Amino acid sequence: MRTPHAEKGMAVGLFGGSFNPPHAGHALVAETALRRLRLDQLWWMITPGNPLKNTADLAGMAERLQWCREIADDPRIRFTTFEAAHNFRYTEETLRYLRRRNTGVNFVWIMGADSLAGFHRWQNWRNIAETVPIAVFDRPGSTLAYLSSRMAKTYDFARVDEDDAALLARMKPPAWTFIHGPRSALSSTAIRRGEADPSGL
Repeated sequence: MRTPHAEKGMAVGLFGGSFNPPHAGHALVAETALRRLRLDQLWWMITPGNPLKNTADLAGMAERLQWCREIADDPRIRFTTFEAAHNFRYTEETLRYLRRRNTGVNFVWIMGADSLAGFHRWQNWRNIAETVPIAVFDRPGSTLAYLSSRMAKTYDFARVDEDDAALLARMKPPAWTFIHGPRSALSSTAIRRGEADPSGL
């Protein structure tokens, strides 16, 4: 339930979600983020639940944590449920806590392009964008989100070319990039409905 340990100067990716359940698409984003952003660590943060989504069918925290551990085995990945321990529900309060307790660590927020479209509905979304660099990863059907979303339009001036993604974690926010690459059409909703296999097979 505690936050992972990171040394000053490290580049650390923050990959949050309900992961209900996690799947090969999540593992692909994590793997791509580690490589393209040149991260020292990636914190896979299993959240208590998304305030913008129905949590009625949310599996237990311990179960989701175990699922995540089974689907990703890179030694640079740290799995954590600290948000539940502190009753954090919003990204802004999570970031405030992490920055206060990890002075000198270079955090970068990681999310899929499908989340970018509704990012402006996150609580105090502008504060988030101006607190930590953001890396947005392409998702099927969401490629144009980086052009049409309110966040992308508002912070167009702060967009970083994806060729410079390796520098993102150490940039002063607002700074964000859109990373194209291998994509997975898997979704946790489809898996819960029995319409897809978490492995992507």
